[in-house]
Amino acid sequence: MDLFLDGLMNALTPENLLYAVIGVLLGTAVGVLPGIGPAMTLALLFPITYTVPVDSALIMFAGIYYGGMYGGSTTSILLNTPGESSSVVTAIEGNQMAKRGRAAQALATAAIGSFVAGTIATALLVLFAPKVSSAVVQLGAPSYFAILLLALVAVSAVLGSSKMRGFIALFLGLAIALVGTSTGQARLTFGSPLLADGIDVVVVAVAIFAIGEALWVAAHLRRRPLQVIPVGRPWMDRKDWGRSWKPWLRGTAFGFPFGALPAGGAEVPTFLSYITERRLTKHPEEFGKGAIEGVAGPEAANNASAAGTMVPLLAIGLPTTATAAIMLNAIQSYGIQPGPQLFDNEPALVWTLLASLFVANTLLLVLNLPLAPIWAKLLRVPRPYLYAGILFFASLGAYSVSFEPFDLALLLVLGFLGVAMRRFGLPVLPLIVGVILGPSLENQLTQALALSGGQVSTLWSEPVAKVVYAVLVLALVAMAVAAVRGRAARRGASTVEK
Repeated sequence: MDLFLDGLMNALTPENLLYAVIGVLLGTAVGVLPGIGPAMTLALLFPITYTVPVDSALIMFAGIYYGGMYGGSTTSILLNTPGESSSVVTAIEGNQMAKRGRAAQALATAAIGSFVAGTIATALLVLFAPKVSSAVVQLGAPSYFAILLLALVAVSAVLGSSKMRGFIALFLGLAIALVGTSTGQARLTFGSPLLADGIDVVVVAVAIFAIGEALWVAAHLRRRPLQVIPVGRPWMDRKDWGRSWKPWLRGTAFGFPFGALPAGGAEVPTFLSYITERRLTKHPEEFGKGAIEGVAGPEAANNASAAGTMVPLLAIGLPTTATAAIMLNAIQSYGIQPGPQLFDNEPALVWTLLASLFVANTLLLVLNLPLAPIWAKLLRVPRPYLYAGILFFASLGAYSVSFEPFDLALLLVLGFLGVAMRRFGLPVLPLIVGVILGPSLENQLTQALALSGGQVSTLWSEPVAKVVYAVLVLALVAMAVAAVRGRAARRGASTVEK
């Protein structure tokens, strides 16, 4: 506690506080640009480490990380355009809330949920970082493979008008994830060297959501009168608070452990949080039409995961996200090596960084909560101008991934795929899940089989893997029973009508 208080006093000095404010503002600003997330911002600002003290640089980088996480949710909610892959789930219910005139409430529950989850997760990080790091290191490739497989099946089964459409969308995503080179062999590249490295998930997400949405709206503008979406009331009411606080806590419970996993990240816990809220809600009719729980839970999971990524980064020197990798490089540029001895060798730096996470999280709420009604007024912009801006920034974000004009052509092709999916009622989220988790699933499978000499039985050789497979089997059996009962009920209803 003494070390933490010393770190807090250091983080609250005027100079470090200024760096924290700059970091949060920069992170939020770049987070709202499709495809230009906190990782790219940190990369651009990396040279600052040569002139700024190590604690100030890391405090600013932590602010950018948290701000970028929240900024990505802003465009997801307002424009159905995720700024980060971890904000994809937020777009499902958040954008529907915005279309119903509840954009300010969606932004508010995202901001407050981010604060609650970030504060709890940072406290857990302070208390349990050494213990958690030693536990997650013991998980092997079979356990990670089982967890990822469960996530794929769960997300695809609960979304869309039918489970079949959900799995069709998933397989489309897995097909896109296969594009590239594996073990020296080109797959689905059609002879193009530009596809040898695969299709970046940012390009896919921006195309399916932003380009697909813009083209879909453009195709229907002449069929219906142009309507300006109302902003609505600026704050959450008592009912919104009542429906949000439990998803905030559940999202935190999902986000922190997955963020702490060496192969973790924010995508899986946000997906699982959404599935959980959809199952537990008392208002199932609102899901898909703007349920506030579908924003509160995933956003909490998103920010809790951001704090969780600091566990493997600081305790074992393992970055689990692109942003964490850049932070690792920044720490190493000062001659400091993260790992098990970091807490003993550099206690002042570590505890200042951990305390700065609380500061950045508080600043995130203080700066962004009053801005929610202002952000929501973006929806008052006439639709043609609004979507022209979306197309511009979406193209800029896709081009900035690798600075290849080919990515713009790819963006358009995938945008038409997004339009087709909307036309035939295919849910877009399973596709994005397949693209994001497909490579990780393949890597863990390859690693597990390589270490065991090709023995398939290694996939269920770990206790965690066995538990996950048992849950997966029970879930599939439950889905099959529910489908049979539903079919029998429909037959009975049709017989009664006859």
